[in-house]
Amino acid sequence: MVVRALAFATLRHADQRRKGRRAQPYVNHLAEVALLVSEATGGTDAALVAAALLHDVVEDQDVTAAEIEATFGTDVAALVMEVTDDKKLEAAERKRMQVAHAPHLSARAKVLKLADKTANLRSLAEDPPQDWSLARARAYVEWSRAVVEGLAGACPALEAAFEQAAGEATAAIERSVPHDTVG
Repeated sequence: MVVRALAFATLRHADQRRKGRRAQPYVNHLAEVALLVSEATGGTDAALVAAALLHDVVEDQDVTAAEIEATFGTDVAALVMEVTDDKKLEAAERKRMQVAHAPHLSARAKVLKLADKTANLRSLAEDPPQDWSLARARAYVEWSRAVVEGLAGACPALEAAFEQAAGEATAAIERSVPHDTVG
C-alpha cells in the first residue's frame, strides 16, 4: 500500500515544485512527512504512512476522496480528508480553521498534521520561499505553532522535532534580517 501511495503521489505531483530557491520536487516533502510518520509510529501503521504520502493530493491536484477511497481504502481516505483544507475558503479562513480544528483531529491525524508542520518548518529554515517577506516567514512560524498547540500530546517525539524545526526556522529568518528589505 505504501509503495502504491508513493507512486500515486509522485505521478499526481509530478509537475509541482516547492516554493524555495531550489524548487525541489514536491514529492520530497511528501516523502519527508511519510518518514516522520513512519518513525513516530515505529513503522506499524502503513495506512497512516500512505495517508502522509497522499495528504496534499486533494488540495493540490484535484483528486477526490472517492478516488483515494477506491484506490487505498476507507481508512486512508478518511485520514487524508481529515487533514485536507477546503480550498473554496480564503487562505486566512483556511489557516484559522486549521488552528480551530487541530484539537479535534483523531490521534492518527494529529500525528500526520504534526509531521507535515515539522517538514514545512524544516523547509522554511533550509530553503525559504523566495517571494516571502520577513514578516510573512515569521507569521508562518507563529501560525504553525498555533496549529501544533492543538496537537499537544499526539506524539512527544514529533512534538520535540517540531520545536527543533521551529527554532531552526526562526533562527534562519533572523539571520536573513540584514538581507530583507521588505520585512
